[in-house]
Amino acid sequence: MLLTQVLSIFGFACYAASLTLIQTEWQLSNFQSGFLASSFFIGYVLVVPFATTLTDRIDTRQIYLAGGLLASIGLFGMGYFSSDFHNAWFFLMLHGAGISATYMPGLKIISDRVTIGEITRHISFYTAFFGIGNALSYYVSGILIAQYGWRAAFLITSIGPALAGILAWLGTQRLAGEKSFFEIKFDLKDAFPLLRWKKVLETKEALGYMLGYTAHSLELFASRAWLVAFFVYAATIANPENSFPLTATVIATLINLIGVPASIIGNEMALRIGRHRWVYWVMIGSAISGISLGASLHAHWSIILILAFIHSIFIMADSATLTAGLVISVPQDIKGAAMGLHSVMGFSGGLLGPAIFGATLDISRAMGHDGWMAAYASIVVWGLIFVFYTQFSLWKVQRKS
Repeated sequence: MLLTQVLSIFGFACYAASLTLIQTEWQLSNFQSGFLASSFFIGYVLVVPFATTLTDRIDTRQIYLAGGLLASIGLFGMGYFSSDFHNAWFFLMLHGAGISATYMPGLKIISDRVTIGEITRHISFYTAFFGIGNALSYYVSGILIAQYGWRAAFLITSIGPALAGILAWLGTQRLAGEKSFFEIKFDLKDAFPLLRWKKVLETKEALGYMLGYTAHSLELFASRAWLVAFFVYAATIANPENSFPLTATVIATLINLIGVPASIIGNEMALRIGRHRWVYWVMIGSAISGISLGASLHAHWSIILILAFIHSIFIMADSATLTAGLVISVPQDIKGAAMGLHSVMGFSGGLLGPAIFGATLDISRAMGHDGWMAAYASIVVWGLIFVFYTQFSLWKVQRKS
């Protein structure tokens, strides 16, 4: 399942790696470029409630296989059929819809089969391997784009999700009692299990983790979507003499890789000092380092890289903690619905993040600024709001009770 996690998001960073090229070729604004990045999350949010709720009712491997195939179709369509902003967002949305049926369902496959040991460690490794897949996606996409162009990069990386779906199907066994897709009836409650969601939201501990995941995802995916563009701008416009030793996509690869141990070690730290306290300190550190990175645009390349790595470490240090906290805070009978709502809220943040970042860039530049510090501030502030709200309201009430 760790391998399927890597393969499923083989094309995840392809758009981020080609953003500046597509923006120039299609003459897009920063908001439009950010919206295309957000299109992935539109598809994700639309499908994930249905996909994850079904994991409580049918063989989860079937959902994973269908998601992998759909994600591949979206990537292939982006590389072969897209011609402008208006049809590109549709294919990127299909890609996101497919991934929604692999990420959390993959976690459900693991959590249903792990019956001994510390379950949060298994979860932390699974979520951390998202970083490995993302890093590989940046690296491979960068090479393919340089050699063959951005369209070929989408076409080749479209193979990954389909392979992931096949591997999940062949590499895991169906559990006793799990039904087939064709053995159950469907209704609107499968897509929007409102009664189950209400039960999840009534669990204050779970609600806190979902709100934190929303702020985390908004910052994470906005940062990842614009990271290559940030380094390209820093190296070519802000300070052309400030030559970076590596290409922007290679730097993004290394930055994503550092997030893997950060996520795993972060979960271990949370086990020792407490999840709430760890999440608070990490989000405060992420806000400080993010704004510092945006302000470092004209600094020496070594300073920019150090701040980028520090920001990435802080972003990922609470990723596994938030997801693992949600999984262990809800009853078994609503775990699938809880994971679905967790994804809906988190990836809704991911939907908004890239567009907010791009819109802030446009507004700042209209006012005569380069806009990068303001753009980073616009995505890290939500973590600070979360800390304030939970510290003085949500989790405080939970501790008193």
